[in-house]
Amino acid sequence: METYTDFAGVYDTLMDDTPYEEWAAYLLELLGAYGVAAPKTAQADAAERSIVVDLGCGTGTLTELLAEAGYDMIGIDNSQEMLNIALAKREKSGKDILYLLQDMREFELYGTTGAIICVCDSMNYLLEENEIEQTLRLVNNYLYPGGVFIFDFNTVYKYEIVIGDATIAENREDCSFIWENYYDSDSGINEYDLTVFVRTTEHGDTKEDGEIFRRFSETHYQRGYTLDTIRALVEKAGMEFVKAIDADTHGEVWEESERIYVIARECGKEYVNE
Repeated sequence: METYTDFAGVYDTLMDDTPYEEWAAYLLELLGAYGVAAPKTAQADAAERSIVVDLGCGTGTLTELLAEAGYDMIGIDNSQEMLNIALAKREKSGKDILYLLQDMREFELYGTTGAIICVCDSMNYLLEENEIEQTLRLVNNYLYPGGVFIFDFNTVYKYEIVIGDATIAENREDCSFIWENYYDSDSGINEYDLTVFVRTTEHGDTKEDGEIFRRFSETHYQRGYTLDTIRALVEKAGMEFVKAIDADTHGEVWEESERIYVIARECGKEYVNE
């Protein structure tokens, strides 16, 4: 799962059309609906329940927005390069956010938390069902009794029908990318090869200094899941499956849902991390 190395440096630039503010607003709505209040509105004895963990936090954009709303935030990611950018944002904003370099399949906390979120298809990087289950068991272990896990995942339909075997390219002033998708219907795994060209200033082979483009490539693998599979894994991990929501419409899930939000609730502590 070692990804987002060189790509981390241009991630925010290439993802600048991602509706983080819209996502944050909806997540805040869900957190409030399921009883996870920010400290400024929480009872004094419920401070622990106001902590929210952003699992797979990346460069921390969403983490910052939830911190702005008053939540005590912990961000977890397994890419040091992505976390370096998140730390730079924290230094600029002055937010009291704890960032941890950890793999979601093995993450550890010092106590329980009111809610854990995992969005922007981070769960799709788990390519085996047992890895999903392992992560869910850890989530259940670290949630406050009755705490909620809100996560999203890209569906098989999205990979197979919408983006499978497609090539996406974009040319900008300072960076360009080519994104090539290859979907394998037998395994349900989508491979995408990302090639990025970034404008930089270096000493070249000529006598004159000038601007050149640096090229780098990364290969990412994600697996599509069906809602039935995710529901079964949530329940197998000992959590309560509460609700599934179409991420685009915020309504009922249907056969052409491309991304789905799932709300799961902590349901007892039986997991021991060996």
